[in-house]
Amino acid sequence: MAEQLAGLADDRALLGRTSTAKRVSDILRSRIAEGYFPPGTRLSEDSIGGALGVSRNTLREAFRLLTHERLLVHELNRGVFVRVLTVEDVEDIYRTRALVECAVVRGLGEPPYPLDRLAEAVDEGRRAAREDDWKGLGTANIHFHRELVALAGSERTDELMRSVFAELRLAFHVVDDPRRLHEPYLVRNRQILRALQAGNRAEAEELLTVYLDDSLERVVEVYRRRVGEDAAGVG
Repeated sequence: MAEQLAGLADDRALLGRTSTAKRVSDILRSRIAEGYFPPGTRLSEDSIGGALGVSRNTLREAFRLLTHERLLVHELNRGVFVRVLTVEDVEDIYRTRALVECAVVRGLGEPPYPLDRLAEAVDEGRRAAREDDWKGLGTANIHFHRELVALAGSERTDELMRSVFAELRLAFHVVDDPRRLHEPYLVRNRQILRALQAGNRAEAEELLTVYLDDSLERVVEVYRRRVGEDAAGVG
């Protein structure tokens, strides 16, 4: 926890002079998504408030916002914890992804499309794979899908999916073999990018649909196994 709080203290500068619960929640959301606070972690008001230099009331409001986003959960007389997802949560996340991401591709209009940032996410994934950084590859994959959603040019859609992708990372954090989970999708990201570069929305949407179906199946398979193992360990 000390190392996590030291990293969090580095984010204090991001608050600037207009410190708000929204800014604090943005920082904590990013830290949760990056795995600084894994699922099940209890978040200490005193420690985090001290690291960020914010009041207890501000921090509680940030916690409330993230609880509304389903990233945190408040347990009576115990405190605030990073949420542990259920299999049903994971399935719902993927339903939302399919609805939004496929709709974004379908509604792109006529090419050419602004794909520079999407291509950068593919390159980020290639670098991570070359360095055997499989968690980094998972991050690059999420960046790819975030930039895909950004092609819609909608702040509301970006905000919605920012929370969805943060929830998705909660599921990724329980996976014991990130290479097996993430590596197959590096090639698929390139295929979707190439289809969009060629102006073929229909092909890109078809590739994306199969991609999300396969990813859901793989994540749920791993998640069910880990949840079962945890339950057996408790027994």
